[in-house]
Amino acid sequence: MVSFGGLARKLFGSSNERRVKSYRPQVQAINALEESMKALSDEQLAGKTVEFRQQLAAGKSLEDILVPAFAVVREASRRVLGLRPFDVQLIGGMILNDNAIAEMKTGEGKTLVATLPVYLNALASRGVHVVTVNDYLASRDAATMGRLYGFLGMSTGVIVHGLSDEERRAAYACDITYATNNELGFDYLRDNMKYERGQMVQRGHAFAIVDEVDSILVDEARTPLIISGPLDDRSDLYNTIDAFVPLLSPEDYEIDEKQRSANFSEVGTEKLENLLREAGLLKGNALYDVENVAIVHHINNALKAHKLFQRDKDYIVRNNEVVIIDEFTGRMMPGRRYSEGQHQALEAKERVQIQPENQTLASVTFQNYFRMYDKLAGMTGTASTEAEEFANIYRLDVVEVPTNLPIKRIDEDDEVYRTGEEKYKAIIVEIKDANARGQPVLVGTTSIEKSELLAELLKKTGFNDFQVLNARYHEQEAYIVSQAGVPGAVTIATNMAGRGTDIQLGGNLDMRLERDLEGMEAGPERDAREQAIRAEVQELKKKALAAGGLYVIATERHESRRIDNQLRGRSGRQGDPGRSKFYLSLQDDLMRIFGSERMDSMLTKLGLKEGEAIVHPWINKALERAQKKVEARNFDIRKNLLKYDDVLNDQRKVIFEQRIELMDAESVTETIADMRTETIEAMVARHIPERAYAEQWDGEGLQNAVLQTLNLNLPIQDWLKEEGIGEEDVLERITAAADAATAEKAERFGPEIMTYVERSIVLQTLDHLWREHIVNLDHLRSVIGFRGYAQRDPLQEYKSEAFELFQALLNNLRQMVTTQLMRAELVREAADAPPPSLPVMEGHHLDATTGEDDFGGQAVLGAAEVIVPPEQRDPQDPRTWGKIGRNEACPCGSGKKYKHCHGAFEAV
Repeated sequence: MVSFGGLARKLFGSSNERRVKSYRPQVQAINALEESMKALSDEQLAGKTVEFRQQLAAGKSLEDILVPAFAVVREASRRVLGLRPFDVQLIGGMILNDNAIAEMKTGEGKTLVATLPVYLNALASRGVHVVTVNDYLASRDAATMGRLYGFLGMSTGVIVHGLSDEERRAAYACDITYATNNELGFDYLRDNMKYERGQMVQRGHAFAIVDEVDSILVDEARTPLIISGPLDDRSDLYNTIDAFVPLLSPEDYEIDEKQRSANFSEVGTEKLENLLREAGLLKGNALYDVENVAIVHHINNALKAHKLFQRDKDYIVRNNEVVIIDEFTGRMMPGRRYSEGQHQALEAKERVQIQPENQTLASVTFQNYFRMYDKLAGMTGTASTEAEEFANIYRLDVVEVPTNLPIKRIDEDDEVYRTGEEKYKAIIVEIKDANARGQPVLVGTTSIEKSELLAELLKKTGFNDFQVLNARYHEQEAYIVSQAGVPGAVTIATNMAGRGTDIQLGGNLDMRLERDLEGMEAGPERDAREQAIRAEVQELKKKALAAGGLYVIATERHESRRIDNQLRGRSGRQGDPGRSKFYLSLQDDLMRIFGSERMDSMLTKLGLKEGEAIVHPWINKALERAQKKVEARNFDIRKNLLKYDDVLNDQRKVIFEQRIELMDAESVTETIADMRTETIEAMVARHIPERAYAEQWDGEGLQNAVLQTLNLNLPIQDWLKEEGIGEEDVLERITAAADAATAEKAERFGPEIMTYVERSIVLQTLDHLWREHIVNLDHLRSVIGFRGYAQRDPLQEYKSEAFELFQALLNNLRQMVTTQLMRAELVREAADAPPPSLPVMEGHHLDATTGEDDFGGQAVLGAAEVIVPPEQRDPQDPRTWGKIGRNEACPCGSGKKYKHCHGAFEAV
């Protein structure tokens, strides 16, 4: 019986087919313009850009000029790059222009597809961002496609690590900017730590096309981008706690691999309490007393480091550093660090130098960064399995684009063995058979450890003719991948997600020419060598085709079906023949953790002997169900994280918009006056409550508060003795005195300096409080889950308390800005004195690509360098304080450390 849905699909096609079909009339219209475009000279074709911009200025929309614009790009591409976009590539371009994800198989030319909507949207002169997964692809695509855009009169910029602010600003000012997701996110955060609008580098978020969209918006979206500054060094504590873990036995803890969690048992807790007591680290009697929260956190991290994190799978040790490995791409991620002390716990475990923990100065998730764009699109080979996530979080539909030529790849059923040993034996036999036929082989593994294990096993059998591609050898990545299609080549690769280099049968001609002709001077000898290479590659391609094309052998299933599909998709590009097969064992992580526990006994009952495999479509379906479970669980985790981050994101938008308004305003004097008035009103209301009797008024407290906050010694207690005086009178007198003191200071400083001082203090105070607010929200989030035990919704509780914390931030901002400005004084330095060198803020940028640190900041007002004895300092006159240590008590008498009071802003 055919279901109604199935019948409807047969009659009308699937929703995807109907959507693709809807673009066909526009494709025909573009094709109809082809001959007229060919007839144009280069100058006339390039002149179309000016013509289109004039039409947009006259009121036409981008949709109105889509057909001629795409026709222009197609013709320019044919002339400049020697590539004419196929009809299906035009459809892909239209899908991207419609705020959707174009799912296109590997080798279908996604990089060229992007040029069509990029050119169209760049005509609006608001800037188009093309987002790639690494610096190499950003530079490569910008250089290649930049020729096409340049021909059409458009500028192209590229953002890679190591550029100065001026270079970044110039790149963002271009019509089209290629950049990695990390660089875009970090530039956004750094822009919102600047103190002048002219120092910002980005110019808005109009349109972005994200290449390998599933890798960037799903896989990497779990880790936020963080700019942080270092805290105190606590390496001794980490080493001490790390030494305890090897002393524990298995009954002292419980490990849950599925949930990636580790907890101590009652026996283990008792043992740890004794160890900590001996080391002098335990406060009170019990480990879980409130004063031991930090210690509990550290010992949990140490347990996870030893029992859940595996070297050469989750991280590697390189140059005396612990470097995280991306579980989806198998690449190293230098500069990325696990948060909340987990990275330090791994460093202690591996006996490498422990880097200090960092305080978050600014952070943003990729979800919230990319949702800022007015228009967002993406392209990848594998997105349909995550279609629900793209629709829910980014409001992006996934549309599958048909291939230009039919796929000839044969995807065989999985082979399942009982043990890993049997599986690897079968894989080695298969590799050798394919190699003997001259068929190129790509072997996919899930970790460095497994790729090196397979390499060792191959060597033991006497087979040495293979290449290993994993995080250890990422420098040669592009070339190794490009030559993996040579007949007889065997390439062992860790996860192939987002590699960005096609595996072409016979080898990649362009990369072969680049490497083999490097250093040769132009002339007959070079020409002859080039012709020989071209002929050789053609011959090799014929041999590879005859041998059956690229054979993809996978050593196990990944948690995500997408990663498996990406690996499979390397074979059978552009209508080439190909083959793929997965080899599994019951000892694989996915089978062991998420598969059925009864499978082993069932296979034994079926009479499965050693070395035999079970092959059946049912096995494939069972595995797919297990993968769907994992994907659904991971999606729920990401969705839940996003709900909490949305609370912070709404507040982040308010703060960042406020900063820009403050930087753009000619003067912030009115804003400051409002803050001062509200601060005075709050002070008076606190000490002279409404409807309170005169004897309940706290005159002394108000007088002291005015002295501390406004730096004014007013006879408030005498005022309150006057007959008939009320709250309003006191408020007016204090306000008048504060306004007079401010006006006198403005006259002394001069309007220019006063405006600069006011703006600097407001921005610095806002930044300081925002940093503290982020830390407070982090702490709140780590404990809010316990509210669930009281039958209260943790998310609602978090929203409510986060709002209260934000209100407190705004109240503190008003008071601190008022206090700083009322006490601010200019310090005249000698003409030959060095310029002030105290940075306002250290933007400690742990770069996600290179791991290099780069500190940025600017001094606002200098402080005297002379050390003055405490007894000679006047609390009311900051000019007498001289140089003060950051951890000294603040001379103003607030009781706070200098770094948390006046020293937080260097206003005096």
